[in-house]
Amino acid sequence: MNTEVKNVVIVGGGTAGWMAAAAISKKFSPLLKITLIESDEIGTIGVGEATIPPMRTFHKLLDIDEQVFMRATEATFKLGIMFENWGERGDTYIHAFGQTGKETWLGDFHHFWLRAKELGIAKNFGTYCFEHQAAKANKFSTAPNFNLNYAYHLDATRYAKFLRQMSEAKGTTRIEGKVAEVTQDSTSGFIKSLRLESGQVIEGDLFIDCTGFRGLLIEETLKTGYEDWSHWLPCDRAIAVQTESTGPAVPYTRSIAHDVGWRWKIPLQHRVGNGLVYCSRYLSDDDARKTLLESVEGKTLIEPRVIKFQTGRRKKTWNKNCVAIGLSSGFIEPLESTSIHLIMIAVSRLMQLFPFNGIKESFVNEFNQISRVEMEQLRDFIVLHYKTTEREDTPFWSYCKNMEIPSTLAHRLQLFKETGHAYQADGELFRIDSWTQVMFGQRLMPEHYHHLTKTMSERDLQNFLKSLEENINRGVSQLPPHSEFVKHYCAV
Repeated sequence: MNTEVKNVVIVGGGTAGWMAAAAISKKFSPLLKITLIESDEIGTIGVGEATIPPMRTFHKLLDIDEQVFMRATEATFKLGIMFENWGERGDTYIHAFGQTGKETWLGDFHHFWLRAKELGIAKNFGTYCFEHQAAKANKFSTAPNFNLNYAYHLDATRYAKFLRQMSEAKGTTRIEGKVAEVTQDSTSGFIKSLRLESGQVIEGDLFIDCTGFRGLLIEETLKTGYEDWSHWLPCDRAIAVQTESTGPAVPYTRSIAHDVGWRWKIPLQHRVGNGLVYCSRYLSDDDARKTLLESVEGKTLIEPRVIKFQTGRRKKTWNKNCVAIGLSSGFIEPLESTSIHLIMIAVSRLMQLFPFNGIKESFVNEFNQISRVEMEQLRDFIVLHYKTTEREDTPFWSYCKNMEIPSTLAHRLQLFKETGHAYQADGELFRIDSWTQVMFGQRLMPEHYHHLTKTMSERDLQNFLKSLEENINRGVSQLPPHSEFVKHYCAV
């Protein structure tokens, strides 16, 4: 389509729709007409309450004041995720957002740690990560001299409302209603217009599908197709419930493995978000509900609800003049809090490749290729957690431990096991620090390490590690308690 794109129609609200509207209206409002169609009758998933650090970059792009945002969403800070029962029952480790140790241009820190472990002079891997130790101590500060790498726990429903206010202030028009019919061009198949149940017809040049798992435009209309990943990520259900807080909010998400999956615990200022992720082949919805309600603390604030999903991705994220953003583009389960990040990065990519002069095949292909690689890299990181379990105490965990995995992940694991080499691929979200924290946390130990480390004497290596530990402990001791900092910084 060579027609200039001047009229953007976003179908669906929620986090995805309003993130798209907020960003596009903030940067392109003088150039585009932006319309968002949203039905008050259609509920949103609204449980994506944990985020990762790149969200702060997105907020800077939108000139969002952190304290204002956190008050509006009753947010708390997040330094990482505490994983419990993943390697074996009783195990605990933290995937923290910070750097572990200090690296050299030739050898990553974990090689020095492996040698020190062999010599009997190393402490737990997380001892050498500031964010890890701050999380364990329930401490936090945004002061620049501490330079913590952090994200947020937030109320996703309130976040959508916050972004809606921003978007409408920048000229986005919200139309309430349900789409009754989609009209396509008879020759090209491009979407021309939408007719609402009210009879109103809305025309557009570019349509953004934020209709969730349904994929009203990308799938029901354009029949794009879906690539199923459930053989690698077998969980296909989640039950979510909110509870009253029973104590101070901690600066990390908890991910607690159970017999047929895992459950989350996300502390906000005003409540706690809880959920159980499971595989319906091994656990019924009723039993999952019972398991969740028996495990939560505090009075429940809503009725638990079941969310059905299928892990995988659309075969094209951008098809003709429709771009799928959010759950309509695919879904990787929420284990590492990547759902909101995938929305954010898709919106950013669309803005970078925005088809002002018409939709070109080269733009569409570039967008889809980057999206494909990005989703596959995230998929591999999530599958890593399941594959490297040592558990075979239930049929679910036995399946995960012994299942076939993507060749890309198999290569990584073999490389790490044989040589200790870990890497971050071009454009990949999760850094070496993330991969090593999870692999060591689940006791995947390499057979060898880089011999560069042997150029350092045992005494120097011991002093090096001791210095790192002392500096981190000194910094943590100076941090205020997380709950106290939140109270003074952004309490509602």
